[in-house]
Amino acid sequence: MFSFFSKKLYLKDLLEGFVDIHNHILPGIDDGAKDINESIILIEKLNDLGINQFIPTPHVMRDFYPNTDESIGDAYQNLLEGLSSTNLLSEITINPAAEYMLDADFETLLHNQELYTLKGKYVLVELSYYQPPINLENIIFDIKNRGYIPVLAHPERYSYFHNKFEYYRKLKDLGCLFQLNLLSLCGHYGKPTENVALKLIDNNAFEFAGTDTHHKSHIEKLSKLTLANSKVLNNLKKIIINTNNTFSVI
Repeated sequence: MFSFFSKKLYLKDLLEGFVDIHNHILPGIDDGAKDINESIILIEKLNDLGINQFIPTPHVMRDFYPNTDESIGDAYQNLLEGLSSTNLLSEITINPAAEYMLDADFETLLHNQELYTLKGKYVLVELSYYQPPINLENIIFDIKNRGYIPVLAHPERYSYFHNKFEYYRKLKDLGCLFQLNLLSLCGHYGKPTENVALKLIDNNAFEFAGTDTHHKSHIEKLSKLTLANSKVLNNLKKIIINTNNTFSVI
């Protein structure tokens, strides 16, 4: 239990009732949980941190994980069947979505209105870690023009923007919302990514947060993550509250 006399606050103290809008807990569908048993372990451990609402977001990317509504639906049903033998279903909610790589296949799905959204019109998108699409701004405009709200996953992880910080503002001005990976705050992706995450938090650039859990080790790091900077803490609280208010189904 957190005490106001404590020098440090653990991240997990902010996660009671958290809606995790970015995770890879569906079994055997991408680089996250390999099977149902691993899915259940991840859910149990995340639930121990206080998370009780999950929006699984398997990758949809042409060259590696060409998932479809059908493959995501099948994995979801398999997970529900596996959970039926546990007590977890009475404690949690799971509503699957997807994390879309902005590639040529995405543009086809967008034009056909075949997107698996987080909730309503919010769609989670990601970029290659090597370079952004040359028509990124046009894609974002097209997403908005078709009535969707683009939520950019972990913008702090795209190193090609680190020295072009003003471009983050341009993306915001185009109507792109930002989702923070909580793991970025413990140096999991490297110190430069952590520093950019903190700078974006300081500038109130994030609307939402997610764990982006793939493996048990990710949850172990989250459980040990502490926050000492009061401004970061206060801004992070706002991000978490906004995430819950926007995506909760309870």
